[in-house]
Amino acid sequence: MDIVFLIARLLFAVIFLLSAVGHLTQADAMAQYSAYKGAPGGKAGVILSGLTMGVGALMVLFGIFGDIGSLLIAATLIPVSFFMHAHWKESDAQAKQTEQISFNKNLGLIGGALALFLLFAVQGADMGLSVTGSLIQLG
Repeated sequence: MDIVFLIARLLFAVIFLLSAVGHLTQADAMAQYSAYKGAPGGKAGVILSGLTMGVGALMVLFGIFGDIGSLLIAATLIPVSFFMHAHWKESDAQAKQTEQISFNKNLGLIGGALALFLLFAVQGADMGLSVTGSLIQLG
């Protein structure tokens, strides 16, 4: 069962590691797009979200306080979803559909991050294949 959990963590983390690389290497272009979408923070916000996604993903992947890493990812996705994928603000049907798909995808990823948090927090070091246990113990 440990190997299945490791594969799940790897697949989940890769999404955010790749996104973090994009945020950090294309911060100027992403900052322009986030300004167009009305998101606060500018380039610093893009870099900060890239760092939190990247650090959270590495924590989940290696099981270094994976509970906290999962929460970092969820906490990053929540404002990103509302600012960058506000489908309710779109008037063009195609843009509305595209943003709704991205918003819904992020909801699923937030749910996955929270499920990983729960697994790390409840199972702690018993999950195996982790460098550390969790900081938050739920049971």
